Amino acid sequence: MPDAILLPDPSARLVAAYREVAARMRPLNVYNAALDVDAVAFAPWDDAWLGVMLTPWFMNLMLLPRDRARWRPLPSGTKRHYRFPAGDYEFVGARDAAIGEYQVCSLFSPLHQFSDQATAQLVATLAREALFDPDNAERPEAPTSPTLTPVPDPAAAGPGPLAQLEAQLDQPMSKRDFLRARFLGGDHGDRR
Repeated sequence: MPDAILLPDPSARLVAAYREVAARMRPLNVYNAALDVDAVAFAPWDDAWLGVMLTPWFMNLMLLPRDRARWRPLPSGTKRHYRFPAGDYEFVGARDAAIGEYQVCSLFSPLHQFSDQATAQLVATLAREALFDPDNAERPEAPTSPTLTPVPDPAAAGPGPLAQLEAQLDQPMSKRDFLRARFLGGDHGDRR
């Protein structure tokens, strides 16, 4: 098998492509003027480059080919799940004339909650790191076992409150007992 020809880090190419788009996006209400375009934490992962693309209008995880021979293409608009230590994440295939083929997983859009570039870059870095932390994986709820909760024995407890009330309602009752709520059980006393 011939040696793989690895593609270079796509960060500079991504930044250049999205800065061109940013000029057209600026007038739109999804654009956050406090932010700039940045390719954050791109590094090899399997046969791809994985990082976070930060723009003034979105923050996405991105996968781009690193080893072209082993890259798994994904037609535009098609979805694929990738397993990371933190769980399964859905990526969508895309293609652009300036960028080429890539796959994205949306993190934030729009980015109005970010007031500065440093905070957005930190969140992007932490989001990429979080993918590789198994403590971030969703854990299924532990099933409850019926043997963990004691079930009262109905025969040992005697008749329940509803059975007691029904028995009392079957007894003859005077108007006076009814008005004094004696049908609820016990003697509530004579209130004059």
